[in-house]
Order: sequence, then C-alpha cells, then structure tokens
Amino acid sequence: THFSLRERRKAPAMPDCHICHSKKTIDGDESPVISAIMFGLGIFGNIAALVILEIRRRRDSKANDRRHRGLFHIFVISLVFTDLAGTCLITPIVQTAYAWNMTLIGMAKNSNSTSSACQYFGVSMTFFSLATMSLLFITALDRCFAIGHPYLYNRLVTKKWAYITIPVMFLMCTLFGLLPFVGFGVYVQYCPGTWCFIDMNPLEVADRVYANLYATIMLVLVLSIVACNGFVVYQLFRMYRRRNKQGSAMKSMRTSNERRMFVAHEVEHLIPLVFMTIIFIVCTMPLVVR
Repeated sequence: THFSLRERRKAPAMPDCHICHSKKTIDGDESPVISAIMFGLGIFGNIAALVILEIRRRRDSKANDRRHRGLFHIFVISLVFTDLAGTCLITPIVQTAYAWNMTLIGMAKNSNSTSSACQYFGVSMTFFSLATMSLLFITALDRCFAIGHPYLYNRLVTKKWAYITIPVMFLMCTLFGLLPFVGFGVYVQYCPGTWCFIDMNPLEVADRVYANLYATIMLVLVLSIVACNGFVVYQLFRMYRRRNKQGSAMKSMRTSNERRMFVAHEVEHLIPLVFMTIIFIVCTMPLVVR
C-alpha cells in the first residue's frame, strides 16, 4: 500500500523502513536531479580515467619494467571498467523510476509478485560493491607484495596471475549476490523507492547472518586495503631515508638514479590507490556500519 505524507503521519506505529519496503509510487517532492548529476559525473570520470590510463600505457610501452607496469595497469583498468559498468547498469533504472513516478516494487506486474527490478538492483548493488572493493584490495596487495618482496614478486607474479584472479573474484562476488535467491538473505526496497539492497534489519536469522556477513567482508577488505597502503607508505619512507643516509659517495650515480626512479614510480602508483581507497571508504562505510 502506498502511504502519502499525510497517511504516514497518521500511522506512526509502522516503521519508516517497512513503509519504504512496500510503497508503489515516488513522493512528488523527490527530484531526479542529484541522481542524474551523479550518473553524468560517473560516466565522465570513468571515461576520462580510461583515456588517461591508455595515454600512460602508450607512453610507458618501451619502459624496462613494462611487464609489471602492465600488471598494475590491468588491475586499475579492471577497476575502472567495473565501476563504469555498475554506473551504466544501475543508474538508468533509478531514472526510469523517476520518469514513471513508480518505485521498483511498483514496477511488478501484480501486487503479489516480487519486483524483478528490485531483485536485479539488489544483486547488482551487492555484486558491484564487493567487486570494486575486491579489485581495490587486489591492486593494493599487488603494490604491497611488489615493494615488500621485490625478488619473489619479479619471479612469481605475472599477468597470468591477474587473468586468473580477476575472473575468480568476479565469480565469487556473483555467487554471494545470488544467495538471497536460495533463501539466505533478502533484498528490500529503500526510500524514496528508487533503489533496493540487502535488508539491514531483517526478521529471519539467516537474513541477519547474510547482512552481517556482507558487512564483515566489506570491513575486512577496507582494513586490509588500509593496511597494505600503510605498509607501502612505510617502505617508501624507509627507502627515502636509506637513500639520503647512504649518500652519493658510497653509491654510483646510476644506482642512485635507479632508486630515485623506483621510489617515484611507486609513489605514482600509490597516490591514485590512496585516493580511490578514501573514496570507496566514504561510499561504503555508512552501509557497513548500518
């Protein structure tokens, strides 16, 4: 049943979340402007990132460490494509709901059926949130291993490792997002009725376990990313101090330049990682805490 603002005031006993779960139309005071702006910025930002990455790849194509630059490039470009795909596959549904003045539940053909739009939105939100955070973790772990154990990294880590790890990670995220369809977890609609996600206040024990499991996985990923980036910063700081203490008298100019280039190269990788980490933490932590 749809509750207008006046009806909601008359029914204070019913929680707002339950009203949002079942409402069929969007309130007239809701505007699609913010969602449209976010959609446009998401498309523009990701396309700009892809262009910049391609320019850098071509510029560095003749570098001696091309293999491992390419490995980092694979992880970052996968992250950008994943975020772009999430933006393109999810946001148009929000705009459609505003255009039709109909919530995702209201898009169901009859009132007794579960809205496929809501289920699709919930699965997509779960998959892309886990996939993007997992890719960010893999990228941070790659830099952590590269600077912490460079000898083993040069011997063991190849592009094949990325080509295997990324599909496996996508598969695991997909399976996790599909668990509510077998009775473990549930997707519900949230206000203003333009998005669906995991029920964060479920009644069933299995559904509570699923919600807590999602939050735990996200929290572990966030803490791991912060730890990896912190380790890289620490190692770069140690290299910088060691280089200054040794001085040019003990090392050849060629070795000094190589170390300076290596530190600059790692800092170049670290800066976008730190910025992406901050952005994803700001976007995901409110849901994780809730």
